[in-house]
Amino acid sequence: MAHNKPNPDDRSDNVEKLQSMIVHTIENMDEAEESMKFANAEDLARIEAKNERRRESIASFRSEVKDEYQAQQNGYKSDND
Repeated sequence: MAHNKPNPDDRSDNVEKLQSMIVHTIENMDEAEESMKFANAEDLARIEAKNERRRESIASFRSEVKDEYQAQQNGYKSDND
């Protein structure tokens, strides 16, 4: 039986990935808000709820960016090292 070694944890591009996710989420919000011009009441409520969840996600992404940036500055040392 072959023992697969797990891939090493490569966090070197996490900040960039998170920033890309933020941009993509903002673009989705903008597109959704544009579509609200043509939406009925039910769709408006759905879009507003989804954009609220997107705002929450963006806040989480930004927090993660700060954490990842700090980890990069500290050389990714964990508390257990």
